[in-house]
Amino acid sequence: MAESLLYFTELVGMPVLDVKGRRIGRVRDAAVVPLIHPARIDRFLVGGGWAWLTIRYDQVASISLAGIHLKDEVLTPYHSDEYMLRIGRDLLDQQIIDVNGRKVVRVNDVTFEYRNGNGYGNGNGGAHNSLWILEVDVGVRSIVRRLVQGVLPPRIVRGIQRPIPPHSIRWEFCNIVEPDPQRRLRLNISHEKLEKIHPADLADIVEELGQAERGAIFESLDSEVAAEALSEVDPKMQASILESMEPEKAAEIVEEMSPDEAADVLNELEESASEEILEEMEVAPESEVRELLEFEEDTAGGMMNTEYITLHETATVEDAMAALRGNEDQLENLNSLFLVDGEGRLTGAVPLARLFVATGATPLRQLASETLISATVTDHQDDVTELFDKYNLLALPVVDEEKRFAGVITADDIISVLRQK
Repeated sequence: MAESLLYFTELVGMPVLDVKGRRIGRVRDAAVVPLIHPARIDRFLVGGGWAWLTIRYDQVASISLAGIHLKDEVLTPYHSDEYMLRIGRDLLDQQIIDVNGRKVVRVNDVTFEYRNGNGYGNGNGGAHNSLWILEVDVGVRSIVRRLVQGVLPPRIVRGIQRPIPPHSIRWEFCNIVEPDPQRRLRLNISHEKLEKIHPADLADIVEELGQAERGAIFESLDSEVAAEALSEVDPKMQASILESMEPEKAAEIVEEMSPDEAADVLNELEESASEEILEEMEVAPESEVRELLEFEEDTAGGMMNTEYITLHETATVEDAMAALRGNEDQLENLNSLFLVDGEGRLTGAVPLARLFVATGATPLRQLASETLISATVTDHQDDVTELFDKYNLLALPVVDEEKRFAGVITADDIISVLRQK
C-alpha cells in the first residue's frame, strides 16, 4: 500500500523532467481546483530559474519518487488563481476540524494516492500520472517527515516512520476553517458533520479557534445547533462571536436560546449591538428577553428562565399530562410543575415524577411539595445558590413583590454561576 502513496513532503523538491529526461526544475507546490475536482491535483507549480511555471495534470506522463516525467512541454508562467487551493500555501499548517476526534488539529503533511489517467489506483493498469489527495496527516509521523524533509532520502524516511502509528483524517471528512464565506463556498465545504457533534464538544472546538474562524463556523451552522453550542461557550466569547455576525443571523441564534441564556449573552454586548439583535428577533422571544434584561444579572430575576409550565391550583394530574403533551419542547429540562391561584400567585410546586404514581383525577395540590421554597426577583445570586445547596433543589420558583410567579431557576443555572466564579 505504501508504494501507492506519496507525501507532500516528498513531492516538494521532486525533479520535473521533460520528454527527453532533462530536468527543467523542481516542484515548489501543488494545487487542487475544487470547482473542477475536489481531490485531484490539478496543477504542479515548478520553480525553474527566476520564474515559477505551471504544469497541468494532463501534461504529466508519469509520477514516481524519481520525479515527474512530462509528455507535453508547453508550460505557462504561474499566476495566482483565487480558485486554486494550494497545498503548501493554503493547507499546510492550517487548522482543520477533526469531526471524529471532536477537536481542532493542525495539518503537518498531506498524503496523495497515485492514480492513472482513468482515475484508478494501484493495480488497475496504466501509468501513474496523477495524484489525488487521500488524507491530511496530523500526527507524529508527519512531524517526523517535516523535520527531516530534504535531509534524508524519502525511502529512508519511510523506514524511520514505519514504527510510528499513523494519525490522519480522510480528505472527504475534512472541514477547512475559512473565515471568508466566499472561499468556503468555492471549496464546497459542508458543516453537516459538525452539527452532529455534541454541543459541549463543539464549544470546545470553537474555543480553540481564532475570532474570525469562530464566526465563520457559527454562520454556517443550523440556528438551533448554533444556539446549543453557543450556550456552552464562555460568556465573553459568546459576545465576541455574536458581534462578528450579521444582526439577522445573530438574532436567529439568540431566538433558539432559552430566554435567560439569551438575556445573559446580550448583557455582555454593547447596548447598541444588543439592540440591533433584539430588533431583528421575533416579537414573542424578544419581549421575554427584554423583560429579563430589566433585572440585574446577579439577581434571581436575572438568573431565572421564563420557560415553565404553570397550572391553576385546582388542576388535576390529567390536566398536567395534557399540559406536558402541549409543551414537548420543554420536557428535556423540566422537573417540576407550578401551581398558581387566580391572581397568578405561586401556591405550590409539584415534582414531575409524582405524576406517574397518581391517577388522572388526583388533584395536583395533593402531590405538591410540603414546603414551598421560592426566591424573589431581587434576591442576590449568592442567596439563591445557598437555597439550592441547603435544600438540594433541582428547581427554584421565583416570584415578584406581589408573590406572582415570575420564572424558575434550575440547577444548571447554578452550575453556570459557580463555574464563572
